[in-house]
Amino acid sequence: MHTITRPDCRHRMTLLIISAVLAFLLVQAAAAQAAPQLPLKTQGSTIVDAAGNEVVLQGVNWFGFETANHAPHGLWTRDYKEMLAQIKAQGFNTIRMPFSLQMLDSSTTSGIDYGNGRNAALQGKTPLQVMDVIIAEAGRQGLMIILDNHSTTDDSFMHPLWYGLGGYTEDNWVAAWSRLAARYATTPNVIGADLKNEPHGEATWGTGAANDWRRAAERGGNAVLANAPNWLILVEGIEGAVAGGQQLDRAWWGGNLEGVRNNPVRLSIANRVVYSPHEYGPGVFAQPWFSDPNMVSILADRWQKGFGYIKDAGISPILIGEFGAKNVGLDTVEGRWINQFVTYLEQQGISWTYWAWNPNSGDTGGVLQDDWSTVHPNKMALLTRLMRRPPVGSGSGFTSPIPEIGTPIVKVTPGTVIITTPITTVVAGIVTQSITQAGKQRCSSKRTTLKAGTYRIRCVLKRPFRASLRVKPATLQLRMTITPSTGAVTSAQRSVRLARHR
Repeated sequence: MHTITRPDCRHRMTLLIISAVLAFLLVQAAAAQAAPQLPLKTQGSTIVDAAGNEVVLQGVNWFGFETANHAPHGLWTRDYKEMLAQIKAQGFNTIRMPFSLQMLDSSTTSGIDYGNGRNAALQGKTPLQVMDVIIAEAGRQGLMIILDNHSTTDDSFMHPLWYGLGGYTEDNWVAAWSRLAARYATTPNVIGADLKNEPHGEATWGTGAANDWRRAAERGGNAVLANAPNWLILVEGIEGAVAGGQQLDRAWWGGNLEGVRNNPVRLSIANRVVYSPHEYGPGVFAQPWFSDPNMVSILADRWQKGFGYIKDAGISPILIGEFGAKNVGLDTVEGRWINQFVTYLEQQGISWTYWAWNPNSGDTGGVLQDDWSTVHPNKMALLTRLMRRPPVGSGSGFTSPIPEIGTPIVKVTPGTVIITTPITTVVAGIVTQSITQAGKQRCSSKRTTLKAGTYRIRCVLKRPFRASLRVKPATLQLRMTITPSTGAVTSAQRSVRLARHR
């Protein structure tokens, strides 16, 4: 979805040698990870391999096939094997590979340097044949591939639909996916299809109309599975309102998955759907919550209502197909957003592919710096922390310690329900408590802590909730979020069951 800038990059042998040495050292330093036994499938809210082991996809987007180059960017200064080796060396296990429908029928590529034997295996190849070679090499290096239909025509990522631009119809889109599935069905490291990048604008969900993305995703997904029955089918959301209603008033492009509550995607083969929202910071668009003093609690609430409920209910796994930022330090709103989001992904064990590997994404930059060789150390440190995620619900040695929530004390009066919750933290900061019931916020409160310790934070639920408790019991979700003076935002949650009180 991003504007692209292309710096004037020249090959420097010294940089490449340094990069190769760093890549080797990173490989030696990285914690060993057992390669998953392919193919993959879904099991409730998790992705599992053929042996039944949970798999968390941790990847990057390497874009270019969807542009007029019809090849991954950066090959004008790097060899593709070396690029893939560096991606692997950072600890990533997956590449999300955008492409355009136009690229599939093109016969030429551009922006590839063949000097001094570089990229020799790509010379004279069509874009699809270049894709073949890169996917095969990625497999040899232990990298899985998710194919992403980013656009119909080249560089048209802003078009809202999967049809209607450049003369492409929905039938053309389905046929393209059938073709790719047949081509790579027996290529083990191609694990999935992200059917369409960021449907937005006039795209709907659950209406049954021509622009109903849920209907189209079922058609496209089934076309893929007819030829590649073991692939995961990644389905993004839309931007506008969904049939059946929703709790949030706005969403990122492709980010509204609230339609899954009433109208989930149904495919011909079970255990294949992975829902894939995108999440961004103020560097992409200044959404109103980024200037709200309650940003931390608003974000936590949005993530839960927008897509977290899908995982929590065991409907399907979540894979964040895109998230990224130019600034990751806690001195900026963008940096605080992405640190909070990384902590959320850590705690939830959610799969992800970072946008982007490329440095020439105008609003986020990339893992690589503009020389196309050196990684941004601060970005990579953040992503490395995420790769070394703790088990779901536990703490991480790479973030501020997760707060501990004690047993809530509940006091029921004739007109209110008062919940006082002990919270233990080892950092100073702002503690925010959010209490929800079935996704609806019932109460929120906050207090500032000046040092580590155990504190009590109180929420008062008033008459509407008190009246409902006279009729039936209730289960509440308590989420405590700590915004420390230094370090990353962390949160913890627990549920409390309230008996019926007349």
